[in-house]
Amino acid sequence: MGRKLRGKDLIKLGFPKNNSINIAIGQINRYRKKEKHERILEEAKDVLKHPENYTKNAIWGKVVEALLQPVEVRFHELRHTRAPFSIYGENEIDQQAKQQLYDALKLPIAVQGALMPDAHSGYGLPIGGVLATENAVIPYGVGVDIGCRMALSIYPIKASFLRGKQAQLENILKNHTKFGMHETHAKKHDHAIFERIEFREIPIVKKLKTKAYQQLGTSGSGNHFVEFGTVSISDENNTWKLKPGEYIGLLSHSGSRGLGANIAKHYTYLAAKQCPLPKQVQHLAWLDLDTHDGQEYWAAMSLAGDYAKACHDDIHYRIGKLLGSKSVVKIENHHNFAWKEDINGKECIVHRKGATPAQKDELGIIPGSMTAPGFIVRGLGNAESLNSASHGAGRLYSRRQCKLKFTQSNVKNELKKHDVKLIGGGVDEAPMAYKNINNVMANQQELVEVLGTFTPKIVRMH
Repeated sequence: MGRKLRGKDLIKLGFPKNNSINIAIGQINRYRKKEKHERILEEAKDVLKHPENYTKNAIWGKVVEALLQPVEVRFHELRHTRAPFSIYGENEIDQQAKQQLYDALKLPIAVQGALMPDAHSGYGLPIGGVLATENAVIPYGVGVDIGCRMALSIYPIKASFLRGKQAQLENILKNHTKFGMHETHAKKHDHAIFERIEFREIPIVKKLKTKAYQQLGTSGSGNHFVEFGTVSISDENNTWKLKPGEYIGLLSHSGSRGLGANIAKHYTYLAAKQCPLPKQVQHLAWLDLDTHDGQEYWAAMSLAGDYAKACHDDIHYRIGKLLGSKSVVKIENHHNFAWKEDINGKECIVHRKGATPAQKDELGIIPGSMTAPGFIVRGLGNAESLNSASHGAGRLYSRRQCKLKFTQSNVKNELKKHDVKLIGGGVDEAPMAYKNINNVMANQQELVEVLGTFTPKIVRMH
């Protein structure tokens, strides 16, 4: 290939001696290093002549921004006062998680915040943290597992079927769910998502397409699961016209796999470079939505969210087929994502990191641990919680603490007590690692109303 393209080559074309050269060289070396120099330089000439034609271009858009309207990189001080906030179940939440929210509320872009009753500390925003910002998105406010979500399918099959067909259902989960970094389905399914323009136009996403295709319909490790359980519907007037009673349900919890993780890593790096912050809040670096990178992250994040949904759809499709039944109800939503929402009459970016959207009448599922019920809920649209609720019971002990505190035999006894069969799973996901879901639900009665429960019976984890 010969030598690399250098800044001098661009200066010769008439590029101004500013950061636009570094950005151009960075983009070329990252995404177009296999192409002929002549061709790239021809294009660069045209970019200089007609920058307006390249503002939306995946490679040159960032260069045009640097030429016409450079992103201002400056150190941001925190405000002295916090934006307004609400905390639910304050006595159950550790001090570190509260402190992480307080720090986030002092960001110059913060508008309002909330902490859910399952909250515990995380990177950047705490898990269970909700933050509304002005025209800016925080990659670590969304989290590494973009679009991590719950999906519950309810089948018109009586719960007694679980008892009679226990072995068959265990085999379905054992043989037809895939977990972790390397397990993928032998028979791959295609999906309309792979036709999306982002897979062609966003360089980082383009590179991840093959991996995303291979991982479709698989789940991550950690606290991700696919489980059969019994759904108890108590509400006579439920929207699904289901008779109150007990049914079979399938609940899955997973996110956007390698696609989301790599998007998060890439844009977190860009945000940290563009938005220097005091040490204790450097994980909260943001991207302005008016910039090339901000818009690109938003598009990539949205794609990762839709991909996470596609993964759950695939899991439920595969298992529904083996069950020989069509679900009558599917309840699902993300809990690691950012949305554009109206807050006090102004459009804001609402980050929910480990929090369930709970707009008025929005349905959701909030699981407990593998030996505790989860709750099917309807949102009450509480403005003080930024229309949010908890995404689960929340951890009481970290993974490290679990390994020191519990043994496999403790876990086995606990599962036996609740008549739950576990396939896979380690002590770091012990049922005892989680807060009491009933206390968590009691602390959010003003956020959601309960329509039914889901009780796990056969659980598959990594």
